[in-house]
Amino acid sequence: MSKFDYIENPHRRYNPLTGEWVLVSPHRSKRPWQGQVEKVVEDTRPSHDPECYLCPRNERIGGENNPDYEDVYSFQNDFSALLQDTPEGKFEDGDLFKAESESGVCKVICFSPDHSLTVPEMKVENIRKVVDLWCKEYKELGAREDIGYVQIFENKGSIMGCSNPHPHGQIWASGLIPLETSKETETQKEYFDKHGRTMLLDYLNGELEKKERILAENDSFVALVPYWATWPFESMIISKRAVSNLLELTDEERTDLADIYKKLTIMYDNLFEISFPYSAGIHQAPTDGEEHPEWHLHMHFYPPLLRSATVKKFMVGYEMLVRHKEILQQKELPKD
Repeated sequence: MSKFDYIENPHRRYNPLTGEWVLVSPHRSKRPWQGQVEKVVEDTRPSHDPECYLCPRNERIGGENNPDYEDVYSFQNDFSALLQDTPEGKFEDGDLFKAESESGVCKVICFSPDHSLTVPEMKVENIRKVVDLWCKEYKELGAREDIGYVQIFENKGSIMGCSNPHPHGQIWASGLIPLETSKETETQKEYFDKHGRTMLLDYLNGELEKKERILAENDSFVALVPYWATWPFESMIISKRAVSNLLELTDEERTDLADIYKKLTIMYDNLFEISFPYSAGIHQAPTDGEEHPEWHLHMHFYPPLLRSATVKKFMVGYEMLVRHKEILQQKELPKD
Protein backbone atom coordinates (compact mmCIF):
# COMPACT_ATOMS: atom_id res chain seq x y z
CA MET A 1 0.00 0.00 0.00
CA SER A 2 1.38 3.42 -0.95
CA LYS A 3 2.17 6.02 1.70
CA PHE A 4 -0.19 8.98 2.16
CA ASP A 5 1.18 12.20 0.68
CA TYR A 6 -0.88 15.26 1.60
CA ILE A 7 0.73 17.26 -1.22
CA GLU A 8 -0.69 14.87 -3.83
CA ASN A 9 -3.53 12.90 -2.20
CA PRO A 10 -7.08 14.06 -1.32
CA HIS A 11 -7.43 14.99 2.35
CA ARG A 12 -9.20 17.29 4.77
CA ARG A 13 -7.72 20.37 6.40
CA TYR A 14 -9.07 22.02 9.54
CA ASN A 15 -10.00 25.71 9.56
CA PRO A 16 -9.55 26.78 13.20
CA LEU A 17 -11.23 30.15 12.59
CA THR A 18 -14.56 28.60 11.62
CA GLY A 19 -14.28 25.14 13.18
CA GLU A 20 -14.97 23.57 9.77
CA TRP A 21 -13.06 21.12 7.58
CA VAL A 22 -12.02 21.76 3.98
CA LEU A 23 -11.70 18.93 1.47
CA VAL A 24 -8.47 19.37 -0.50
CA SER A 25 -8.13 17.67 -3.88
CA PRO A 26 -4.71 18.62 -5.32
CA HIS A 27 -4.97 16.31 -8.32
CA ARG A 28 -8.11 18.06 -9.67
CA SER A 29 -6.07 21.04 -10.90
CA LYS A 30 -4.66 18.75 -13.62
CA ARG A 31 -8.04 17.99 -15.20
CA PRO A 32 -8.86 19.45 -18.65
CA TRP A 33 -11.19 22.46 -18.79
CA GLN A 34 -14.09 22.62 -21.23
CA GLY A 35 -16.34 24.88 -19.19
CA GLN A 36 -17.16 28.57 -19.31
CA VAL A 37 -14.44 30.97 -20.41
CA GLU A 38 -14.64 34.65 -19.45
CA LYS A 39 -13.75 37.52 -21.75
CA VAL A 40 -10.78 39.61 -20.72
CA VAL A 41 -11.72 43.27 -21.09
CA GLU A 42 -8.89 45.76 -21.46
CA ASP A 43 -9.14 47.99 -18.42
CA THR A 44 -8.47 51.51 -19.70
CA ARG A 45 -10.35 54.33 -18.00
CA PRO A 46 -10.05 58.12 -17.84
CA SER A 47 -8.94 59.87 -14.66
CA HIS A 48 -12.39 61.47 -14.48
CA ASP A 49 -15.52 59.94 -15.94
CA PRO A 50 -18.42 62.41 -16.23
CA GLU A 51 -20.84 59.47 -16.14
CA CYS A 52 -19.40 57.94 -12.94
CA TYR A 53 -21.49 58.62 -9.83
CA LEU A 54 -18.40 58.23 -7.60
CA CYS A 55 -16.13 60.74 -9.32
CA PRO A 56 -15.68 64.21 -7.78
CA ARG A 57 -18.32 66.82 -8.63
CA ASN A 58 -20.60 64.30 -10.34
CA GLU A 59 -24.22 63.70 -9.45
CA ARG A 60 -24.88 60.45 -7.59
CA ILE A 61 -27.78 58.12 -8.30
CA GLY A 62 -29.67 59.50 -5.33
CA GLY A 63 -29.53 63.04 -6.74
CA GLU A 64 -26.79 64.53 -4.51
CA ASN A 65 -23.54 65.86 -5.93
CA ASN A 66 -20.14 64.67 -4.76
CA PRO A 67 -17.82 67.35 -3.45
CA ASP A 68 -14.59 68.09 -5.31
CA TYR A 69 -12.71 65.68 -3.03
CA GLU A 70 -8.94 65.34 -3.46
CA ASP A 71 -8.05 62.08 -1.66
CA VAL A 72 -10.59 59.86 0.15
CA TYR A 73 -14.31 60.43 0.56
CA SER A 74 -17.11 58.53 2.29
CA PHE A 75 -20.88 58.89 2.16
CA GLN A 76 -23.97 56.93 3.09
CA ASN A 77 -24.92 54.49 0.35
CA ASP A 78 -27.80 55.86 -1.71
CA PHE A 79 -29.27 52.36 -1.93
CA SER A 80 -28.32 50.88 1.45
CA ALA A 81 -29.01 47.23 2.19
CA LEU A 82 -29.44 48.24 5.85
CA LEU A 83 -31.44 51.28 6.97
CA GLN A 84 -31.16 53.21 10.21
CA ASP A 85 -34.87 53.89 10.58
CA THR A 86 -36.11 50.31 10.22
CA PRO A 87 -38.79 49.82 12.90
CA GLU A 88 -38.26 47.04 15.43
CA GLY A 89 -40.49 44.05 14.95
CA LYS A 90 -40.86 40.31 14.48
CA PHE A 91 -42.94 37.97 12.40
CA GLU A 92 -43.71 34.42 13.41
CA ASP A 93 -45.98 31.83 11.85
CA GLY A 94 -45.36 28.70 13.88
CA ASP A 95 -41.86 27.28 14.33
CA LEU A 96 -40.86 27.37 10.68
CA PHE A 97 -41.65 30.87 9.40
CA LYS A 98 -39.83 33.58 11.36
CA ALA A 99 -38.41 37.03 10.62
CA GLU A 100 -36.90 39.85 12.67
CA SER A 101 -36.19 43.44 11.66
CA GLU A 102 -32.56 44.42 11.12
CA SER A 103 -31.26 48.00 11.08
CA GLY A 104 -27.85 49.42 10.32
CA VAL A 105 -25.75 51.75 8.20
CA CYS A 106 -24.16 51.22 4.77
CA LYS A 107 -21.45 53.58 3.55
CA VAL A 108 -19.32 53.90 0.42
CA ILE A 109 -15.63 54.82 0.63
CA CYS A 110 -14.00 56.32 -2.44
CA PHE A 111 -10.30 55.44 -2.29
CA SER A 112 -9.21 58.12 -4.75
CA PRO A 113 -10.66 60.86 -6.96
CA ASP A 114 -8.78 59.26 -9.89
CA HIS A 115 -11.26 57.03 -11.71
CA SER A 116 -8.49 55.15 -13.56
CA LEU A 117 -6.72 53.71 -10.51
CA THR A 118 -6.96 50.50 -8.51
CA VAL A 119 -5.32 49.77 -5.14
CA PRO A 120 -2.12 48.23 -6.60
CA GLU A 121 -1.68 51.35 -8.75
CA MET A 122 -2.07 53.80 -5.87
CA LYS A 123 0.82 55.21 -3.85
CA VAL A 124 1.27 53.81 -0.33
CA GLU A 125 0.76 57.26 1.17
CA ASN A 126 -2.62 57.50 -0.56
CA ILE A 127 -3.66 53.99 0.51
CA ARG A 128 -2.68 55.07 4.04
CA LYS A 129 -5.44 57.70 3.80
CA VAL A 130 -7.88 54.86 3.07
CA VAL A 131 -6.66 53.04 6.19
CA ASP A 132 -7.12 56.21 8.25
CA LEU A 133 -10.68 56.57 6.95
CA TRP A 134 -11.38 52.92 7.80
CA CYS A 135 -10.23 53.70 11.35
CA LYS A 136 -12.41 56.81 11.57
CA GLU A 137 -15.52 54.99 10.32
CA TYR A 138 -14.91 51.97 12.57
CA LYS A 139 -14.58 54.26 15.59
CA GLU A 140 -17.63 56.40 14.83
CA LEU A 141 -19.97 53.61 13.74
CA GLY A 142 -18.76 51.20 16.41
CA ALA A 143 -19.44 53.78 19.14
CA ARG A 144 -23.16 53.69 18.36
CA GLU A 145 -25.25 51.63 20.74
CA ASP A 146 -27.25 50.13 17.88
CA ILE A 147 -24.16 48.83 16.05
CA GLY A 148 -22.65 45.48 17.05
CA TYR A 149 -20.30 44.95 14.12
CA VAL A 150 -18.62 47.07 11.44
CA GLN A 151 -17.75 45.16 8.26
CA ILE A 152 -15.26 46.90 5.96
CA PHE A 153 -14.83 45.35 2.52
CA GLU A 154 -13.92 45.87 -1.14
CA ASN A 155 -15.33 44.18 -4.23
CA LYS A 156 -13.09 44.59 -7.26
CA GLY A 157 -13.99 43.69 -10.83
CA SER A 158 -17.22 43.12 -12.74
CA ILE A 159 -16.78 39.35 -12.36
CA MET A 160 -17.30 39.92 -8.62
CA GLY A 161 -20.47 41.90 -9.28
CA CYS A 162 -18.84 45.29 -8.82
CA SER A 163 -21.03 47.67 -10.82
CA ASN A 164 -18.63 50.64 -10.79
CA PRO A 165 -14.88 50.42 -11.55
CA HIS A 166 -14.05 53.60 -9.63
CA PRO A 167 -11.66 52.65 -6.77
CA HIS A 168 -13.92 52.23 -3.76
CA GLY A 169 -14.98 49.98 -0.93
CA GLN A 170 -17.95 49.69 1.39
CA ILE A 171 -18.88 49.47 5.05
CA TRP A 172 -21.93 47.66 6.37
CA ALA A 173 -22.53 48.27 10.07
CA SER A 174 -25.22 46.11 11.66
CA GLY A 175 -26.84 45.63 15.02
CA LEU A 176 -26.22 41.90 15.14
CA ILE A 177 -22.85 40.21 14.66
CA PRO A 178 -22.78 38.39 11.27
CA LEU A 179 -22.46 34.60 11.09
CA GLU A 180 -18.84 34.37 9.93
CA THR A 181 -17.71 36.86 12.56
CA SER A 182 -19.69 35.02 15.23
CA LYS A 183 -17.95 31.76 14.34
CA GLU A 184 -14.54 33.44 14.44
CA THR A 185 -15.37 35.06 17.78
CA GLU A 186 -16.31 31.70 19.29
CA THR A 187 -13.28 29.78 18.02
CA GLN A 188 -10.80 32.53 18.90
CA LYS A 189 -12.23 32.91 22.40
CA GLU A 190 -12.01 29.18 23.03
CA TYR A 191 -8.35 29.21 21.94
CA PHE A 192 -7.52 32.35 23.92
CA ASP A 193 -9.14 31.02 27.10
CA LYS A 194 -7.13 27.80 26.76
CA HIS A 195 -3.72 29.22 25.79
CA GLY A 196 -3.73 32.86 26.91
CA ARG A 197 -2.69 33.94 23.40
CA THR A 198 -4.57 34.73 20.22
CA MET A 199 -5.07 31.87 17.78
CA LEU A 200 -3.74 33.83 14.82
CA LEU A 201 -0.57 34.82 16.67
CA ASP A 202 0.35 31.17 17.11
CA TYR A 203 -0.83 30.31 13.60
CA LEU A 204 1.21 33.13 12.04
CA ASN A 205 4.35 32.15 13.96
CA GLY A 206 3.89 28.59 12.69
CA GLU A 207 3.58 29.79 9.09
CA LEU A 208 6.67 31.99 9.45
CA GLU A 209 8.63 28.96 10.63
CA LYS A 210 7.42 26.76 7.75
CA LYS A 211 7.88 29.46 5.07
CA GLU A 212 5.67 27.47 2.67
CA ARG A 213 2.74 29.84 2.11
CA ILE A 214 4.21 33.30 2.80
CA LEU A 215 3.50 35.76 -0.02
CA ALA A 216 4.71 39.11 1.31
CA GLU A 217 5.87 40.60 4.59
CA ASN A 218 6.84 43.87 6.24
CA ASP A 219 7.56 44.94 9.83
CA SER A 220 3.92 44.74 10.92
CA PHE A 221 1.99 42.40 8.60
CA VAL A 222 2.25 39.14 6.69
CA ALA A 223 0.31 38.18 3.56
CA LEU A 224 -0.06 34.42 3.11
CA VAL A 225 -2.14 31.62 1.66
CA PRO A 226 -4.12 30.19 4.61
CA TYR A 227 -3.50 26.50 5.25
CA TRP A 228 -7.26 25.91 5.00
CA ALA A 229 -7.81 27.97 1.82
CA THR A 230 -11.10 27.26 0.05
CA TRP A 231 -10.85 29.43 -3.06
CA PRO A 232 -8.06 29.20 -5.62
CA PHE A 233 -5.61 32.04 -4.94
CA GLU A 234 -7.25 32.83 -1.58
CA SER A 235 -5.04 34.81 0.80
CA MET A 236 -4.99 36.59 4.15
CA ILE A 237 -3.23 39.56 5.69
CA ILE A 238 -2.49 39.07 9.40
CA SER A 239 -1.00 41.58 11.83
CA LYS A 240 2.24 40.42 13.46
CA ARG A 241 1.19 42.03 16.72
CA ALA A 242 -1.97 40.76 18.39
CA VAL A 243 -4.30 43.74 17.94
CA SER A 244 -8.07 43.26 18.03
CA ASN A 245 -9.09 46.11 15.75
CA LEU A 246 -7.83 48.91 13.52
CA LEU A 247 -7.82 51.49 16.30
CA GLU A 248 -5.06 49.63 18.15
CA LEU A 249 -2.64 50.04 15.24
CA THR A 250 0.25 52.45 15.70
CA ASP A 251 1.02 55.12 13.12
CA GLU A 252 3.73 52.90 11.63
CA GLU A 253 1.43 49.89 11.55
CA ARG A 254 -1.22 51.84 9.65
CA THR A 255 1.34 52.65 6.98
CA ASP A 256 2.48 49.03 6.92
CA LEU A 257 -1.11 47.89 6.40
CA ALA A 258 -1.31 50.18 3.37
CA ASP A 259 2.02 48.81 2.15
CA ILE A 260 1.07 45.12 2.44
CA TYR A 261 -2.34 45.82 0.84
CA LYS A 262 -0.52 47.26 -2.18
CA LYS A 263 2.09 44.47 -2.30
CA LEU A 264 -0.48 41.68 -2.25
CA THR A 265 -2.72 43.23 -4.90
CA ILE A 266 0.31 43.83 -7.15
CA MET A 267 1.04 40.12 -6.89
CA TYR A 268 -2.54 39.37 -7.92
CA ASP A 269 -2.32 41.68 -10.94
CA ASN A 270 0.99 40.12 -12.02
CA LEU A 271 -0.36 36.57 -11.75
CA PHE A 272 -2.28 36.67 -15.05
CA GLU A 273 -1.23 40.20 -16.09
CA ILE A 274 -4.72 41.62 -15.65
CA SER A 275 -6.47 43.84 -13.15
CA PHE A 276 -7.18 40.93 -10.81
CA PRO A 277 -10.71 40.69 -9.34
CA TYR A 278 -11.44 39.78 -5.72
CA SER A 279 -13.63 40.32 -2.70
CA ALA A 280 -11.66 41.41 0.35
CA GLY A 281 -12.74 42.27 3.85
CA ILE A 282 -11.36 43.09 7.28
CA HIS A 283 -12.30 40.90 10.23
CA GLN A 284 -11.83 42.53 13.61
CA ALA A 285 -13.43 42.70 17.05
CA PRO A 286 -17.18 43.32 17.30
CA THR A 287 -18.35 46.68 18.66
CA ASP A 288 -20.94 45.16 20.98
CA GLY A 289 -19.60 46.79 24.14
CA GLU A 290 -17.79 43.65 25.27
CA GLU A 291 -14.04 43.13 25.70
CA HIS A 292 -12.55 40.94 22.98
CA PRO A 293 -8.91 40.12 23.84
CA GLU A 294 -9.26 36.93 21.78
CA TRP A 295 -9.67 38.83 18.51
CA HIS A 296 -6.71 39.20 16.14
CA LEU A 297 -7.01 41.65 13.22
CA HIS A 298 -6.87 40.06 9.76
CA MET A 299 -8.08 40.62 6.21
CA HIS A 300 -9.46 37.96 3.85
CA PHE A 301 -9.05 37.97 0.05
CA TYR A 302 -11.31 35.75 -2.09
CA PRO A 303 -10.51 35.94 -5.85
CA PRO A 304 -12.88 34.17 -8.26
CA LEU A 305 -10.41 32.95 -10.89
CA LEU A 306 -9.39 29.31 -11.22
CA ARG A 307 -6.42 28.70 -13.50
CA SER A 308 -6.19 31.66 -15.86
CA ALA A 309 -7.63 35.12 -16.48
CA THR A 310 -10.49 33.57 -18.46
CA VAL A 311 -11.49 30.62 -16.24
CA LYS A 312 -13.73 31.47 -13.30
CA LYS A 313 -14.07 29.34 -10.19
CA PHE A 314 -17.66 28.35 -9.35
CA MET A 315 -18.94 26.92 -6.08
CA VAL A 316 -21.38 24.31 -7.37
CA GLY A 317 -22.59 20.77 -6.85
CA TYR A 318 -20.73 18.99 -4.08
CA GLU A 319 -18.95 22.18 -2.99
CA MET A 320 -22.21 24.11 -2.55
CA LEU A 321 -24.21 21.27 -1.03
CA VAL A 322 -21.66 20.46 1.67
CA ARG A 323 -19.80 23.74 1.98
CA HIS A 324 -20.35 24.05 5.74
CA LYS A 325 -18.38 20.85 6.26
CA GLU A 326 -16.10 20.18 3.33
CA ILE A 327 -15.17 22.43 0.41
CA LEU A 328 -12.93 21.52 -2.51
CA GLN A 329 -9.65 23.35 -2.61
CA GLN A 330 -7.70 23.04 -5.83
CA LYS A 331 -4.54 25.12 -5.83
CA GLU A 332 -2.78 27.90 -3.97
CA LEU A 333 -1.50 31.32 -4.97
CA PRO A 334 2.12 30.94 -6.10
CA LYS A 335 4.78 32.76 -4.11
CA ASP A 336 6.23 34.68 -7.05
